[in-house]
Amino acid sequence: MASILAKKPKKMKLKELKTLSQQLLSSRAHINNLPLLLGFISPSSPPPHVLESLLSLQSFFTTVLADLPPSQSSKKRPRIEDSAKQDPEFIYRTWLRSKFDEFVTLLIEVLISPDTEDALREIVLDSFMEFVKLGNGGSFYSSIYHKLLRSIVNSPTTVDFLSELLALKYFKYIDVRYFTFISLEKLAKALDTKDTADDETTGGDGDSGSQSRESMELSICKIHYIISHIPPLEGNDGKSEYEMWSGSGLPSNEEHDKKKLSKAQKAEDKGWKAEKQTNNVLSPASIAKKMKLKFTKAWISFLRLPIPVNVYKEVLPTLHHAVIPHLSNPIILCDFLTKSYDIGGIVSVMALSSLFILMTQHGLEYPNFYEKLYALLSPSIFMAKHRAKFFQLLDSCLKSPLLPAYLAAAFAKKLSRLSICVPPSGELVIIALIHNLLRRHPSINCLVHKEDGDESDEDKNDSGSEKRPGIDHFNSEESNPIKSNAMRSSLWEIDTLRHHYCPPVSRFILSLENDLTVRSKTTEMDIKDFSSGSYATIFGDEIRRRVKQVPLAFYKATPTSLFPESEFCGWTFKYEGSNEIKEQKTVEEDDASTKRQRIEC
Repeated sequence: MASILAKKPKKMKLKELKTLSQQLLSSRAHINNLPLLLGFISPSSPPPHVLESLLSLQSFFTTVLADLPPSQSSKKRPRIEDSAKQDPEFIYRTWLRSKFDEFVTLLIEVLISPDTEDALREIVLDSFMEFVKLGNGGSFYSSIYHKLLRSIVNSPTTVDFLSELLALKYFKYIDVRYFTFISLEKLAKALDTKDTADDETTGGDGDSGSQSRESMELSICKIHYIISHIPPLEGNDGKSEYEMWSGSGLPSNEEHDKKKLSKAQKAEDKGWKAEKQTNNVLSPASIAKKMKLKFTKAWISFLRLPIPVNVYKEVLPTLHHAVIPHLSNPIILCDFLTKSYDIGGIVSVMALSSLFILMTQHGLEYPNFYEKLYALLSPSIFMAKHRAKFFQLLDSCLKSPLLPAYLAAAFAKKLSRLSICVPPSGELVIIALIHNLLRRHPSINCLVHKEDGDESDEDKNDSGSEKRPGIDHFNSEESNPIKSNAMRSSLWEIDTLRHHYCPPVSRFILSLENDLTVRSKTTEMDIKDFSSGSYATIFGDEIRRRVKQVPLAFYKATPTSLFPESEFCGWTFKYEGSNEIKEQKTVEEDDASTKRQRIEC
């Protein structure tokens, strides 16, 4: 025995390690084996040694953990009399508590280490979560679980496998989700405070500031991954899931979650006992209310962080279906979404879905909404990744019959102008949008056909040069739709699409020839059918289309010119092989030979 203890932990054989484990579990007299086994819980130890030590220590601490005093760092540690401190049994249990805390710290180091094998990491996580389940007298051990999440978020390296494993195996339990939301809220607030302090202290040191910023962005990415992989309380089938990891369920006292220390210790003990008695009687409605509250606090704390651009583009497209329906008060996202919408470009496009839901379903007022929406209409939007959703929302935003005529005309004219410089798939979307606008707002049908005498008062006051036909008063560079002069223009760009080289465009433009003011004889276009089109979809539709007359690969009569003379009055186009050119060349050659003969004579 002495020879085994004298050996260094790194040089101990697996058989000798098993002997130490059996001795520790068999008798209290071999308690000194505990520090030796803890020495093998390290990323640098061989995996078989780590596994053997882990299983032995897990079996040992599971049996004694319920009798151990609270941790030294616990805020609710009860007051202990001086006489009790001298008790050998109490000293022994306090020592075991310190070793258990050390054991938890070592497990976390193994979990987040990049040198740990994935198979061993999974076993260590399962053992750790068993202590989370049973280590607090049968209730959820939130303190060590928070320590795990804090280590994951603050780790200088990525721990994707550990985060995936945690989400896959344990986020299906509602109490794990509950305490995950609590921990993420605390971690997000801590990062926000740290970012504010760094901005005040690292003004001159650029290198340290950049390193701090990179570390901050990595932590934010990890928080986003964890919080975005927590499933909602209601599953895909609409039924709520209430499976618990620990047997005690969720805490029923909010003051316990906030850990207020203003009450006396006796009152806390009584409240804790009463809480234990009522833990198992929470109704499904109470659980849903608690989960929604913690979900809201966690997400709001996260969205207040300085989110990197790559995470920003992942958050915005999912807010309207993954976050807003589960918030206790969705209107609190208005500041975040309006700031995102004001940025412009693709960020505004991605924020439009969530902002539209807040405006239509939760009563948000945003005065400059249509002005910002008008500014988003540019050729680049027809090539954006989220263009399909954007065009559907654009059509929904322009559906209201209360929309002013000048605003509907501005959108119709701006779309008409864009039809000149977008691909054929974009032109199909534009035609469908203009079709719906003309049908919904009969007052702008003057853009389709305007007689010479149909002039506004402004037109009559214009100078003579501006009255000439061919002058378009529309200002495409104006960002304000009110000042664009769309009502004084026409949709002449749409008329040019009649002769478009792409057959689907030239055919689809014929739908605008109907009288769209007669709503009973026309129907609205479904933008979803055109919003995700491309060259590939147009080509696929064309080759599947059945045609009545097949184009032939030969001419019924041999063409004599490239263009017919009727299209170019006063011009003639003849090729060199024509008979007239041959006869002219023969005459010219004869004249040249006659001149040579005369010169010789």
